[in-house]
Amino acid sequence: MTRVDVEADVIAWARDRSGLPVADLERRFPRLPSWVAGSTAPTLNQLEEFAEATHTPVGFFFLSEPPVEDVPLPDFRTRRSSGVTHPSPDLLDTIYLVQQRQEWYRNHVISLGQDPVSVVGSATIRTRVIDAAQQIREALRPASGEPYNPRDVGDAFRLISESAEEIGVLVMANGVVGSNTHRRLNPDEFRGFALADRYAPVVFVNGADTKSAQNFTLIHELAHIWLGETALSGIDPRSSADENASEKWCNAVAAEVLAPLRVVRDLFQRQAELQGEAQRLANIFKVSTLVILSRLHEAGLVDWTTYRAAYAQEEARLRALLAKPRESSGGNFYNTHVVRTSRNFARAVLISAAEGSTLQREAMQLLGLKTRETFDKLANHLGVS
Repeated sequence: MTRVDVEADVIAWARDRSGLPVADLERRFPRLPSWVAGSTAPTLNQLEEFAEATHTPVGFFFLSEPPVEDVPLPDFRTRRSSGVTHPSPDLLDTIYLVQQRQEWYRNHVISLGQDPVSVVGSATIRTRVIDAAQQIREALRPASGEPYNPRDVGDAFRLISESAEEIGVLVMANGVVGSNTHRRLNPDEFRGFALADRYAPVVFVNGADTKSAQNFTLIHELAHIWLGETALSGIDPRSSADENASEKWCNAVAAEVLAPLRVVRDLFQRQAELQGEAQRLANIFKVSTLVILSRLHEAGLVDWTTYRAAYAQEEARLRALLAKPRESSGGNFYNTHVVRTSRNFARAVLISAAEGSTLQREAMQLLGLKTRETFDKLANHLGVS
C-alpha cells in the first residue's frame, strides 16, 4: 500500500485550521495521532479523505511547511472578534466563491456596455454621517415609490436588499459555505464583507447571525461601497479605540440610516424599564437591541454605567440565542438560493446560459447547482426561459 510522504507539521496545521474537534477527527481517522507524530504516513486515499474532512486543498499537503493564509481582503475586524488572527476555511472559501461570482458578473455587465454603479466611491469619511445616511436612504428608496414600511426585520432586509440591487449592488446573504449546510458560518468570526467595484459592487451578509443584526450589517457594508472600499467586518454597534476610521464611520452611518438619532430621542419613553424599552424600539426600527442601546447612550438618554451593564446583559442573551440549534424553516429552496447568490447575479447567469454565452456547466458551477433539473427549475422560478 503506497503511503504519501507528508510533513507532520502540515497534518497538524490542517487539523487545527479546520476548527473541528480533535476527538471527532481522531474517531474518523484513528491513525491521525501517528500522522501528527510523524511515525506513520497516510495513504493517498486517506489523505484525500482527510483533506475533504478538514476543507483543505490537497496540494497544501505536499508543501514542506504549513502555509500562511491571509484574508484576501482588508481586514477591519476589531479585537472583539474572536476570528481576527487565523481565518477559518469557511471564511476563506466564502470569500473566494463570492470573488469568483463578482469577477464573472463584472465581465458580463461590461460586455453589455452597462454604466458604472454611480454610488461606488460617492462618499468619503469626511462626509458628514447625517448627510451620508440621507444619501443612502434616498438611494434605497423603493423604485415603486411606495414608502419603506417593513412588517418585520426579515421584511426590512428584503426591502433594503431589493433596493440595493435596483441601483446595481449585488447583495448575497448566506449562513453556510455555498450550499453546504454542514459548514455553518460563524458570526463571531465575521458579520459581512464588501467588495467594491465600479461595475460589480458586492455586499455579503453572514446569514447565520440574528435577523436584526443582519440589517445593520447590510447597511454597514453598503456604507463601505459608498466609500468605494473593500472590507471584511466583524461589526459591533459600539465604537472602540482600535477600530479603523472608515469602520467607525460605517458604523455611525448604518446606525443613522436605520435608527436616526432625532427619531430615537422623540420615541424614547424615559419612565419605561430599559431592557423592555430597548426591545420596543428595536421592533420599531427593525434593528437589534444592541444598536438601540448604543443610540440611547449616544443621545445622552442613558448614562455610561447603565449602558455598559445593559449592553453586556443583552449581548449575553443574544449570544445564547445564536448558540441554540436552529430548526430548518422548510422554506422554498429557490427563494433561499436567490438570496444566497443575489437575484441580479442569478438572473444574469441564467440568461447568459440560455443565450449560449455561458456554458451550462459553468453556469451551474457559478450558481452552486448540481443537477440540470434544479437549474431548470431555478430558471423557471426567476422567469428565465
